[in-house]
Amino acid sequence: MVKETFYSKLDKQERYILLCCFFVFAVNGLYAMILGSFLPLISDEYGLSDTMSGTLLSAHSLGNLAAGFLAGIIPVYLDRKKAIIFLCSFVVVGFSIMMISGNPVLLILAFLFTGISRGSISNFNNSVVNEVSDSSPAALSFLHSIFAVGALSAPFLVIISSRLFGETGWKVAAGVIVALALLSMILFSKMKIDDKTVKNAKVTSYAFLKLKSFWTGAGILFFYLAAEACINGWMVKYFVDSNLMTTEYAQVLASLLWVAMLAGRLLCAYYGDFFKKGTLLLLTCSGTAIFYLLLLSTTNVRLITFAIFGVGFSMAGIYPTIIAAVGKTVRTYPMALGTLLVIGGLGAIIMPMVTGALSDAFGILAGMSAVIVAIVFLLGFAGHYILEEKKSGKRAAEGMENSI
Repeated sequence: MVKETFYSKLDKQERYILLCCFFVFAVNGLYAMILGSFLPLISDEYGLSDTMSGTLLSAHSLGNLAAGFLAGIIPVYLDRKKAIIFLCSFVVVGFSIMMISGNPVLLILAFLFTGISRGSISNFNNSVVNEVSDSSPAALSFLHSIFAVGALSAPFLVIISSRLFGETGWKVAAGVIVALALLSMILFSKMKIDDKTVKNAKVTSYAFLKLKSFWTGAGILFFYLAAEACINGWMVKYFVDSNLMTTEYAQVLASLLWVAMLAGRLLCAYYGDFFKKGTLLLLTCSGTAIFYLLLLSTTNVRLITFAIFGVGFSMAGIYPTIIAAVGKTVRTYPMALGTLLVIGGLGAIIMPMVTGALSDAFGILAGMSAVIVAIVFLLGFAGHYILEEKKSGKRAAEGMENSI
């Protein structure tokens, strides 16, 4: 008998909601990852230091963190649809600022705004898809596969725009993102979802903070987002500043990273419901560690290309798997997802600044090497999750035996 997929269980309106989330998440991936491609271009045009460049990435992550809180609490008191449309508008303002001003304060504000929109959409889409699919790892992996489609397109948008319009090409790419963000807001406005969060005792409860499983998930997300923010934000600049390759080839590798993540997430979407979440986390975290060490240990372009693919393929399933792992808690406590993303977002704020500071002081390789520490902790938390998963399974089995 063929296993019924999460999509086949949905009605027409639920399918529209899902497809809308998929499209908007592709746009989200495009503008979230294009910042790494923009960074060397913005730095050259406006004469920014590595520390300032790292601060811009951290500002984006700070906005992402703030959105994790705002997108979790605003819908409790306001219409969910109106809240997400309002928060989505920040990306329009952010990229508009980048196109017209090189003032460091305004650039920090612009990156902050893009982070607010990115985090809001991530929170909303993960929450809605989690609800509609009943916490299916396959559905969440497919959602993040769509994010990868947008992300891998980002460097190519920059390359094509630069070839057609020269040094101002990145501003044209920013204009394309503004247009797509406006389209996303229109699509959100046509979604038929419950406008009000149902009022009950658990809506504003923080009882989930007492759950060990929540903090394990938060630890995994913290160190994953710390590593991801640096790899995505600093990779192109690392390759260029180290004279390992041309800027254009580095941009291509940035897309290759997301091609690999797309492949990995599609694989997780297909097999995600057939494996234990702990097994998926162990495999993905271990692969990330191995390939990232290979990436930093070689100057051979072919090996770097192979390592980039391996890093992307390995990282692909971590985020959707951990969201699915805490899916029951998220459904029970509406504040849980926002809090989880806030805690995870701290890693994405801290790490780019640390990388930038180490780069200015000791060189770009030292900055990128700091990511190894985050990956080691990531492995530690993944191992702890597996132990807790085994204990939970044992307790469930004992409970069944006692009931017989």
